[in-house]
Amino acid sequence: MKTIVFFLTTVILPFSSAYAQKITVVPELPSVEAKSYIILDHHSGKLIAEKNADQAIDPASLTKIMTAYIVYEALENNSIAMDDQVKISKNAWRTEGSRMFIEPDSLVSVSDLISGMVIQSGNDASVALAEHVAGSESVFAGLMNQKAEALGLKDSYFKNATGLTEEGHYSTVRDVALLSQRLIHDFPKHYELYAVHEFSYNKINQHNRNPLLYRDASVDGIKTGYTKSAGYCLVASAERDGMRLITVVTGNSSNKKRAEDSETMMNYGFRFFATHRIYEAGTVLQTVRAWGGEEKMVQLGLKRDFYITVPRGAQGDIDINSQIIDKPKAPIQAYQSMGFIEASYNKELLQKAELVSLNEIKQGSLFTRALDAFLILF
Repeated sequence: MKTIVFFLTTVILPFSSAYAQKITVVPELPSVEAKSYIILDHHSGKLIAEKNADQAIDPASLTKIMTAYIVYEALENNSIAMDDQVKISKNAWRTEGSRMFIEPDSLVSVSDLISGMVIQSGNDASVALAEHVAGSESVFAGLMNQKAEALGLKDSYFKNATGLTEEGHYSTVRDVALLSQRLIHDFPKHYELYAVHEFSYNKINQHNRNPLLYRDASVDGIKTGYTKSAGYCLVASAERDGMRLITVVTGNSSNKKRAEDSETMMNYGFRFFATHRIYEAGTVLQTVRAWGGEEKMVQLGLKRDFYITVPRGAQGDIDINSQIIDKPKAPIQAYQSMGFIEASYNKELLQKAELVSLNEIKQGSLFTRALDAFLILF
C-alpha cells in the first residue's frame, strides 16, 4: 500500500496545575515484594513498569475477572437477564473456598450472584453463574478460553470459573492487566459494582476483600486472589484527574503486603507520569481528495479517543506523524481504513491508531471517474 505523509507536527499539550512541575528524570519504581507485577495505563495502554509480566502464574480468584466478562457479555447479548432466577446446584453449593452462602436447590437472581462473585469473591456464586450461562462449568471454561483468544490474551488458559488451583489453569500479570482494561472499557456500568464495599445475602453481611477501597478514595476495583501456590494477589484500578491506572501484583506474602505494593505502584505511576487525550474520536483530523467520487473530499479521523502517556512535563517533546493511502478512490465506506496516526516521544513510538473515513463517498458518474483518472494520470 502506497502511503504519503500528510502532516508532521509537534503538539503542545494543555496542562492543568496538577501537571505544573516538570519531571526531567523518572526514577525507578521503589522495591516491592511481589514476585510479578505490572502498571498499565488504562486509556493509552502504556506499560509503565513490569516484572515477570509474561511468567506463568496461578491466577487464583483473579480468574473471576474473566468469569465476570463472560457473564456481562451474556447480559449484553440478552442470553441471560439480571432478574433470572437461578436454581442452585449441589455442585455450586459444595464448591470450596470463599462463599456467598447460597443454598442448594434455592432460587437466586443473577443480580445477587454477580454481587456475590464480585464483592464477596464467592466461588459458589461463580459456579452457579457459569452453569446458568453455559450449562456446566467445563463448557463455560471453553467460553473463557475462546474469549481469551479473541481478546489477544496469549498466555492464559482457564480450567474453571473460580480460580481454584488446577493443573493447566494459568495466566500472566500482563494478560490479567489487559483483561482488566477491557472489562473496564467494555462494561463501564457493570464495573461500578467493583467499588461497592459490602453485600448482604442470606442474612450474612460480607465486605469487599479489596483493601485499597478503604484507604484510597481514587480506587474503584478490581479483584483480590489467594491460593497457597499463587500467594496473595491483587488487581487494582484507580482514577485521578482523568488518568486511570491498573496495577497487578502476585506472589505476595500477606494481605498487608499486597496492599502496600499496589499502593506504592499506584502512587509511582500517578506521580511521575501523565496521560493526555490528544484527539477525540470522530474529530476531523484531515480532509483529503477522494478521486472518482460524487463528493470531492473525504474526512479522516479516529474510531476511538487517542491517548498517550508520558513523563509529567513532557508536553514539548511529542511528535505526531500520520500517513494515508495515496490517492484514495471512491467508493469509500464510512469508517474504512485510510491509513494510520503515530505519536512518538523522544523518537520512541508511544501509540499508533488507524485513521478512518468519517463520511461515505459514493462512486461518481462515468464522466467524473474518467476525468479524475485523467487528472491522476497527468
